[in-house]
Amino acid sequence: MPAPSVLVVEDEPAQREVLTYNLEAEGFRVAQADNGEEALLLVAEETPDLIVLDWMLPNVSGIEVCRRLKSKPETKGVPIIMLSARSEEVDLVRGLETGADDYMVKPYSVVELMARVRTQLRRTRPSSVGEALEFEDITLDPETHRVIRAGHNLKLGPTEFRLLTTFMEKPGRVWPRDQLLDRVWGRDIYVDTRTVDVHVGRLRKALCAFGGDDPIRTVRGAGYALG
Repeated sequence: MPAPSVLVVEDEPAQREVLTYNLEAEGFRVAQADNGEEALLLVAEETPDLIVLDWMLPNVSGIEVCRRLKSKPETKGVPIIMLSARSEEVDLVRGLETGADDYMVKPYSVVELMARVRTQLRRTRPSSVGEALEFEDITLDPETHRVIRAGHNLKLGPTEFRLLTTFMEKPGRVWPRDQLLDRVWGRDIYVDTRTVDVHVGRLRKALCAFGGDDPIRTVRGAGYALG
């Protein structure tokens, strides 16, 4: 599965490069923007797993970027860590009330920021930090690459494992085929959307190998969901 993606939005080149270097060292895929308008365009092209967002930006401010993203259903769940030189309590409250999930005052500790990034991803993409996932009688362990259903070890191929991980991170969410392609195969690889159907079929077969109901729903005209 592609590594979690982080969008760094910072207009100071030196700070942007430091953040990018440290995030890539942690294994994240990083995109960069130096203003709010560019950040919104990048998010529209590919929704990141997390955004590190400076408050003071040219064109569109960070607080406005945060407000717009949190007002849209398709991006409101993306964690945003706001960075700001503003240290007053009223600024912290305003940032959090606008929708920021965390707030750090400049100058900040890069080590602490990396820890906060992992904390936010643990909430939204727990498998990316090695946490086991559970749904009904299914348990998935990303570190040992094992899937157990009702006490039975299931044999899944790498693609089916990534598909199941995606479904189990957000049970009930309907995933369109193009979003599954981005999450499971990555944007840099061209795969026909019909390939998704083939691998979902293989995943269903593996999940029901020892009996039990098929936990994957086909949502006509929309995609697939777990549960």
